[in-house]
Amino acid sequence: MPPKFTIHQFVYFLGGVGTILDFHVDSNTWKYAVEMEKGPEPDMGRIGSETTILLHETDIHGVIN
Repeated sequence: MPPKFTIHQFVYFLGGVGTILDFHVDSNTWKYAVEMEKGPEPDMGRIGSETTILLHETDIHGVIN
Protein backbone atom coordinates (compact mmCIF):
# COMPACT_ATOMS: atom_id res chain seq x y z
CA MET A 1 0.00 0.00 0.00
CA PRO A 2 1.22 3.53 -0.66
CA PRO A 3 2.02 5.78 2.32
CA LYS A 4 -0.83 7.92 3.73
CA PHE A 5 1.44 10.89 4.47
CA THR A 6 4.17 12.73 2.55
CA ILE A 7 7.31 14.69 3.37
CA HIS A 8 6.68 18.22 4.72
CA GLN A 9 3.11 17.45 5.82
CA PHE A 10 2.13 18.90 9.21
CA VAL A 11 0.56 16.06 11.23
CA TYR A 12 -0.78 15.42 14.72
CA PHE A 13 -0.34 12.42 16.97
CA LEU A 14 -0.76 11.48 20.62
CA GLY A 15 1.60 13.83 22.41
CA GLY A 16 2.02 16.59 19.87
CA VAL A 17 2.29 17.86 16.35
CA GLY A 18 5.12 17.95 13.87
CA THR A 19 6.37 17.83 10.30
CA ILE A 20 7.23 14.66 8.41
CA LEU A 21 10.90 14.66 7.43
CA ASP A 22 11.21 11.21 5.88
CA PHE A 23 9.49 7.82 5.70
CA HIS A 24 10.27 4.23 4.76
CA VAL A 25 8.64 0.82 4.82
CA ASP A 26 9.35 -1.32 7.90
CA SER A 27 7.80 -4.78 8.44
CA ASN A 28 4.99 -4.17 5.92
CA THR A 29 4.02 -0.82 7.46
CA TRP A 30 5.22 2.75 6.95
CA LYS A 31 7.48 4.37 9.54
CA TYR A 32 7.85 8.18 9.59
CA ALA A 33 10.52 10.48 10.99
CA VAL A 34 8.57 13.42 12.46
CA GLU A 35 10.18 16.62 13.73
CA MET A 36 8.10 17.85 16.64
CA GLU A 37 6.90 21.44 16.58
CA LYS A 38 9.13 23.91 18.40
CA GLY A 39 7.71 25.46 21.50
CA PRO A 40 8.42 28.99 22.66
CA GLU A 41 12.12 29.80 22.78
CA PRO A 42 13.41 29.67 26.35
CA ASP A 43 15.10 32.71 27.93
CA MET A 44 18.49 30.99 27.66
CA GLY A 45 18.02 30.36 23.92
CA ARG A 46 18.14 27.05 22.09
CA ILE A 47 21.07 24.75 22.71
CA GLY A 48 20.49 22.14 20.01
CA SER A 49 18.17 20.74 17.41
CA GLU A 50 14.56 19.93 18.21
CA THR A 51 13.27 16.42 18.81
CA THR A 52 12.70 14.05 15.91
CA ILE A 53 10.71 10.91 16.65
CA LEU A 54 9.89 7.76 14.69
CA LEU A 55 6.21 6.89 14.39
CA HIS A 56 4.37 4.08 12.66
CA GLU A 57 1.62 5.17 10.29
CA THR A 58 -1.06 3.98 12.73
CA ASP A 59 0.33 6.35 15.40
CA ILE A 60 -0.30 9.43 13.24
CA HIS A 61 -3.89 10.65 13.58
CA GLY A 62 -4.09 13.04 10.64
CA VAL A 63 -2.94 16.11 8.75
CA ILE A 64 -3.25 19.66 10.01
CA ASN A 65 -4.10 22.13 7.25
